[in-house]
Amino acid sequence: MSDRAWIATRKGLFELVRRAGKWDFAATAFLGEPVTMVLPDPRDGAIYAALSLGHFGAKLHRRDAGSEQWTEITAPSYPIKQADSADPVDWTLRFIWSLACGGADEPGVLWAGTLPGGLFRSPDRGASWALVESLWDAPERSEWFGGGYDVPGLHSICVDPRDSRHVLVGVSCGGAWVTHDGGASWSPSAKGMRATYMPPERADDQRIQDPHRIVRANGSPDKLWCQHHNGIWRSANDGVDWQEINEVPLSNFGFAVAVHPNDGDTAWFVPAVADQRRIPVDAALAVTRTVDGGRSFSVLRNGLPQQHCYDLIYRHGLAVADDGRTLLMASTTGGAWLSDNGGDTWQTLSGNLPPAYAVCFG
Repeated sequence: MSDRAWIATRKGLFELVRRAGKWDFAATAFLGEPVTMVLPDPRDGAIYAALSLGHFGAKLHRRDAGSEQWTEITAPSYPIKQADSADPVDWTLRFIWSLACGGADEPGVLWAGTLPGGLFRSPDRGASWALVESLWDAPERSEWFGGGYDVPGLHSICVDPRDSRHVLVGVSCGGAWVTHDGGASWSPSAKGMRATYMPPERADDQRIQDPHRIVRANGSPDKLWCQHHNGIWRSANDGVDWQEINEVPLSNFGFAVAVHPNDGDTAWFVPAVADQRRIPVDAALAVTRTVDGGRSFSVLRNGLPQQHCYDLIYRHGLAVADDGRTLLMASTTGGAWLSDNGGDTWQTLSGNLPPAYAVCFG
């Protein structure tokens, strides 16, 4: 059972600890600094924090198990773009948007997804990083474009627990991509997704899809969920095909999705009004949950603000613990909520945190 959690915000990293069944804020790190991502590594107990320091660039820090000290480590870095390159993208690290651990058989291996759409791999706990050139050099990358940002961004990294060489990633707006050989080669993996923001003849193009977040159920790893710009999709065959979930309550738009660690038919979403008004539907915060693979949903509101609520939950702002029951959620306007019963009821942890970028258990 997870007894620690973290909330990465625009003004610091906040650590929560569960004691005697109650969650309390226990520590703060990088106070006043934007923390874009946090990753606990269950293989060795380390925790990683990515910072975005504007003029000073993106930074990465690690705290080892048993230590209270954070150590700055190497951040990913793009190679120098050749002067004759036709690529319009600036090969400069904007920020680290996702972090993931390699498999249990790969101690020290880390993955990082970044803006502008790069995937990096470290073999040594972040001491060094290499751009995964096979994906960066893919001809199809010329089709990628920015969604919420003005450049593509790689936000989801799903390592198959059965095979560490099998990794699926999600890109806004570049679709889903999969490797079966540790990153030596890649192929599109967004068949079935649909982009209504494109001309009709290109709506099914795998290379320009905008998955907002993709997650894998590690206990049933063939099952993946995607909260897409244009709806919710599910794959039951390891991303080979995606099926749209059509009967979705409130709204099929949102950013976050969390999947039960052992039951790939159970997933949670946070619906919002699309595009021009990115707020909860009717200004009342709700979480939707399916336990049957998307055939039906429950709308969960108990304990969440139901009037004058304008909180948006970002892509990494919703997480489920390894017990499959404990959920943590934090918003753009400083709200943080926790549920210990799968979302049936929620308790408010804080109403005045800085805007939250990511939450996780560890």
